[in-house]
Amino acid sequence: MLAAGLVLALAACDNKAPSAWSGYAEGEYVYVAAPLAGALTALAVQAGQQVARGAPLFTLESDLEQAGRAEAQARLEQAQAQADNSTKGRRRDEVAMTQAQLAQARAQAALAASDLERQQQLLAQGFVSAARIDDARTALVQARDRVAELESALQVARLPARPDEQRAARATADAAAQALRQSRWREQQKQQLAPVAAQVADTYFRVGEWVPAGAPVAALLPEGATKARFFVPETEVAALAPGQAVQISCDGCGAPITARISRVATQAEYAPPVIYSNAQRAKLVFMVEARPDPADARRLRPGLPLDVRPAASPRNPP
Repeated sequence: MLAAGLVLALAACDNKAPSAWSGYAEGEYVYVAAPLAGALTALAVQAGQQVARGAPLFTLESDLEQAGRAEAQARLEQAQAQADNSTKGRRRDEVAMTQAQLAQARAQAALAASDLERQQQLLAQGFVSAARIDDARTALVQARDRVAELESALQVARLPARPDEQRAARATADAAAQALRQSRWREQQKQQLAPVAAQVADTYFRVGEWVPAGAPVAALLPEGATKARFFVPETEVAALAPGQAVQISCDGCGAPITARISRVATQAEYAPPVIYSNAQRAKLVFMVEARPDPADARRLRPGLPLDVRPAASPRNPP
């Protein structure tokens, strides 16, 4: 009889449920902010609202960014026009003017040649001095030089800019295009959209308030982005490893939720005051995180107290 009672007692010890580790549910929030400062002109969401990915969240004042974009657009058009102009010769009217000047210079050269010939005849007849011949010859040389100058000017007028100048013009146009891209980016950043489908957990500014650069305006909780954070005594943490299954229980959660450990802290800490109990007060513990399946994560509310136990392993067959 005593032996039977001892066997039953030992069996009861073997079937004793493992002790629970205290913890809480924690949400992995997405904090949406603008990289630029500005007054809040529109807040399209409120706490508790469900938003789809890409839905507008808030808008900041953007008059300065719009003006900067317009200026950058004008500078780009100017640079592109200069780059296009560098690939062309001069205008048709300018070429025609040079052609007219060339025709006039050729006529003057022909006249100077005739005058030189006439002066040479007069010199042979003794009517003029040799000095007149020198003057006529100099005038002819100058007229021919003028013709050569205008012929070169006409040829240059029909040519595009030099390759180096064309490359410089294209580089200026590219720089203006990048400046416009930056201006558009700054303007777009003044209106933020939801990066994921989520529930709006909270908003932190009201319309009309000044929002500093990088300050979150809305906090989003994506669907399934809730994990369990619990604290394990130092004497038990060695048995835990990432990937290991645990069972999560909480008030109002229904059946226990299966989750898998995703992180085991590398440093110990004292049990946080939020989970102090008579059994765990002032104990050295390790923080552990476990993630349930997204469908089960919906049952967990951030801040909800949790009890976590190791998942029951199947018994070996006799």
